[in-house]
Amino acid sequence: MIDETPPATIAEPQPHAVPAAPSPAPEATPRRGLLRLRRGGPKDPLGPNYRKLWVASSISNLGDGVRLTALPLMAAELTREPAQIAAIDLASTLPWFLFALVAGAFVDRVDRRHAMGVANIVRAILVGLLALSVLTDNATLVMLYVVAFLLGCAETVFDNASQAILPRLVRKDQLERANGRLYAAEFTTNQFIGPPLGAFLFVAAAATPFFLDSASFLIAALLILSFQGSFKNPRDADLPRTTMRADIAEGVRWLWRHKLLRTLAIMLGTWNALNTAAFSIFVLFALEILDVGEVGYGVLISTLVIGSVLGSLSGSAVSRRLGPGTTLVLSVATGAAMALVIALTSNPYVVGAMFAIEGFVTVVWNVITVSMRQTIIPDRLLGRVNSVYRLFGWGSMPIGAALGGVLATVFGLRAPYFVMGGVLAVMALIAMPLVNNRTIAEARAAALE
Repeated sequence: MIDETPPATIAEPQPHAVPAAPSPAPEATPRRGLLRLRRGGPKDPLGPNYRKLWVASSISNLGDGVRLTALPLMAAELTREPAQIAAIDLASTLPWFLFALVAGAFVDRVDRRHAMGVANIVRAILVGLLALSVLTDNATLVMLYVVAFLLGCAETVFDNASQAILPRLVRKDQLERANGRLYAAEFTTNQFIGPPLGAFLFVAAAATPFFLDSASFLIAALLILSFQGSFKNPRDADLPRTTMRADIAEGVRWLWRHKLLRTLAIMLGTWNALNTAAFSIFVLFALEILDVGEVGYGVLISTLVIGSVLGSLSGSAVSRRLGPGTTLVLSVATGAAMALVIALTSNPYVVGAMFAIEGFVTVVWNVITVSMRQTIIPDRLLGRVNSVYRLFGWGSMPIGAALGGVLATVFGLRAPYFVMGGVLAVMALIAMPLVNNRTIAEARAAALE
């Protein structure tokens, strides 16, 4: 579904969401041919730190798009068993189920800039080691599972910290604009440029996509660590220090008592599970049912960016026109229709069109819900409550990956899309009384009291 960009998700999102899960571009002011990163001004209303974040996000998402295409292709070189292919997504998303809450409490205790930088350095090392293994013909399925799992562990820290740090970089009235630009950059690099480039590089030399991804993580880490200022929550010296367990419990209680965000978290989890189920076997769907080659598979995934960029640039306008609640419910209903069309076709052009539509509704959902959370949740709790929210949203993805493998093995490669379409249609109907323009307006008003 969504929510930023998980490998194969939606919101937050990592939806069909393709390599998400989980995430557009302020205009850079040129100075002697280079991006001027140090000084804001009238043409830089979001500030120099935000611009560094945007450049870092663009670079690392390009690397991610390359890797997220090359990784299933590498797995398909080793096996054609749907369950074993789906296990790649299972391994990469399982950390969200196991460690999301700990990661959220951790980023509320440390400087969020340092958490992001170190997480990216760890990811650079992991992907670099994988690249060396592929280069020397020592890569195995077990190795792919281990690397995917460890990358997911680092991702729980990075993504929680990146969402929590943004309200420190821009004003609250700029959050939708800032998130929209981040998502536009993410989808352009991660899903338009990255996938076909990753497929091309994989065909040329299988290790190359992984070396490129490793370098992208390292460059992004250096940019993030150069942020100016401190991004650690100050603690009241008069209050006793709390335990990690108590911090996590506070975040869980806060989200569970907030009816709107609790409902959206459950919806996100359902959507992401279904997206992951469908996308975990999509490489086989593309190669065997749509009859496209490896490069065609990468190009097909990249069609998501057409709608994604439009969604990132127009998400705020759509939300203002229809209202955020109406827009969110329509996004789910559109996702249901898209999945059913894919289930019924063998035409790659039709699937590409459906991906473009999904890209649009996915990013619109992300822009609205991420900005809403950053506005409603208190800053001192932002990491923890976001982690609980994303435990629902992303913790369901391992279940979805396992479900996708089972459904495809037992009922065929079309089955995950039929299930996704039916469940999302029912969810859209159930959500209407709970997620609407009135309930969202009331939640935002309550946050200002």
